[in-house]
Amino acid sequence: MEHGRGAGDGDRPDGGRKDAVLRLTGTGAVAGLLTAALVMPWVGGLGLIGRDTAAAFMALPSDLEISPLAERVLLTDVDHNPIAEVADREREVVPLDAVSPWVPAALMAIEDDRFYEHSGLDLRGVIRAAMRTAQGDTQGGSTITQQYVKNLLIEQASTEEEVERASEQTLGRKLLELRHAIDIEDRLTKDEIMEGYLNLAYFGAGAYGIEVAAQRYFSVSAADLDPAQAATIVGLVRSPSFYDPLNNREAARERRDLVLERMGATGHLDAAQVEEHASRGLALDPTPRGGSCYHSEQPFFCDFVMRWLRGSDILGELQGERDEALTKGGITVRTTLDGETQRAAEEAIERYVPAEESTKFSAQAVVEPGTGRIRGMAQNLRYGFDDEALGTTSINLAVDSEAGGSLGYQAGSTFKTFTLAAALHSGLGYGTSFSSPESVSVGGLENCDGGVMSGWSVSNAGESDGGRHNMISATKGSVNTYFAQLQKRVGLCETSEMAERVGIHRADGQPLGVWSSFTLGDQEVSPLTVANAYATFAARGTYCEPVPVVSVRIGREGAEGTREVEARTDCEEGRVERDVADGVNHLLQQTFKGGTANGLGLDRPAAGKTGTTDNAAYAWFAGYTPNLASAVVVGDMRGGEENPLQGVTIGGRYYGIVYGGTLPGPIWQATMRGATADLPAEGFAPSPKAFGNPSATPPKGGDDEGDA
Repeated sequence: MEHGRGAGDGDRPDGGRKDAVLRLTGTGAVAGLLTAALVMPWVGGLGLIGRDTAAAFMALPSDLEISPLAERVLLTDVDHNPIAEVADREREVVPLDAVSPWVPAALMAIEDDRFYEHSGLDLRGVIRAAMRTAQGDTQGGSTITQQYVKNLLIEQASTEEEVERASEQTLGRKLLELRHAIDIEDRLTKDEIMEGYLNLAYFGAGAYGIEVAAQRYFSVSAADLDPAQAATIVGLVRSPSFYDPLNNREAARERRDLVLERMGATGHLDAAQVEEHASRGLALDPTPRGGSCYHSEQPFFCDFVMRWLRGSDILGELQGERDEALTKGGITVRTTLDGETQRAAEEAIERYVPAEESTKFSAQAVVEPGTGRIRGMAQNLRYGFDDEALGTTSINLAVDSEAGGSLGYQAGSTFKTFTLAAALHSGLGYGTSFSSPESVSVGGLENCDGGVMSGWSVSNAGESDGGRHNMISATKGSVNTYFAQLQKRVGLCETSEMAERVGIHRADGQPLGVWSSFTLGDQEVSPLTVANAYATFAARGTYCEPVPVVSVRIGREGAEGTREVEARTDCEEGRVERDVADGVNHLLQQTFKGGTANGLGLDRPAAGKTGTTDNAAYAWFAGYTPNLASAVVVGDMRGGEENPLQGVTIGGRYYGIVYGGTLPGPIWQATMRGATADLPAEGFAPSPKAFGNPSATPPKGGDDEGDA
């Protein structure tokens, strides 16, 4: 039902919509159209002459679909706080009663002052435009309804050809537009047409619809626009680029003043009000353009979520369905991102590896065990492109290449955890010991195809006492020569298969390389992959695919037909036997007790592992509590092999060499302290008796310094 807005006092429109709307119907409408058509010299070319004019006109297509307008995709964190808006066309649809009455008043004054009196065709305007067009001066003369039709056709165009056809300056297109306008007037009320127009129109600067335009130019909602602001925005519909108030203030002000004059002439404002508002400057208070991940609070995570949505079946089984849903928008995506965790990760990285560092980077991913929900994703480099300042990148350093990330980084000794799991799975216990000198040669390893590897010489990092080590002491000291021998005992193929079982895969999409040095982490992986693999152990063997979305609401909140779709968590219990996971958890807790992670513990049970690659090309720390897992990497954007983390100053601190425990470890610790502050301090399950004495020490030996 239509709702009128009557005359008001002071700053209210006093010459607006009429409560009684004169509509031409039936033969009257056709007669009016014929009257207009007969004065147009171009109708003959369309075959609309003589007594057949009315019939031919009414036979033109008129079933224009009024589909939902393309809107934004809104991303929120897990607590429903907005973090990003993405849209092909930045728009927020609002009802007419949420728009200042000065907006339709200004629009009618400058574009169609008889909007509430005609039935889609203003004969006087059409005849005037036709006469001038016949004289070689193309004129508009379109009513608001006709403009609405034109904008609808452009909005619904799927090809450049369709866009050109909908906006071409031909009289044939004008006649078809008129036919659609008559039909629209039969189907919709005047207020519905006005509402549709104001939400559909383009107002420049990437602003589609009145609500976004109000925010773009004045940082207010459409409901709060005053007469001068309304006149400024409405004046843009004729030529959004020429009258752009952000870049052409003089032209914009002249146009605004013209609209104000027309508002006075049509009775919406009195002379004093026109003079008052025209005497003011534009008083712009712009809100920066949004509508993309680039402009969001979380650009990297936003990009990751949008890619995930395009590949997930949550928006449709077919790729075309998903693409169409994201293009149309009107979707609210509740992501898994936890605000406190994200802030903790960002602050920790910024503290230790500041963004202004010349070429050094750090990235981190935080995952919830048992669900796969990504709670945090941070890096020190800002979102930008190749031609922007140093310290920017468009690459999400925390994820795989196909998800918008890098080709990955060698993970170092974080891979020793998978050797431990494979050993426990094979029936070996904590007491399994080897003489672990400074260097050993290991031969006879077989890959999964049965191929025999050539001999492999491996050395410890730092000094070694040359003694014996078992699983506990070797894990605490990250003893390379021990793990090389443990991998041989278990089997190279079995070790790599355990890694794959918990979700390890290369960031570049290539198959894992199964060769002798696998246990020392010479595979390029992403922080998200490592964090999620460690989360499998935290969840006592339950593996979950990482997921960045909790649910998607399709449609506006409270609107008819709106539905909420929950994101499926793809988890598999028993991917690793529970006892094996519990055994790994016990071993990795020891690293905080005089091991390579000494001093990096939390105020609650935690497990973790350091990782540093050959020559300190990259340094890692991966660790977890029962309710949160995280992995941190530090390196050089120019390539760690050519630019190792040796003799470097990062964040004002000098490092002779960066180990996993000296820089990634403190970042992990600071993040986890903040992220777990409000979580229950859960403990790990007891060490399984099947693996022997949980505090067994080797007959002889000690901890190595450093980490490999």
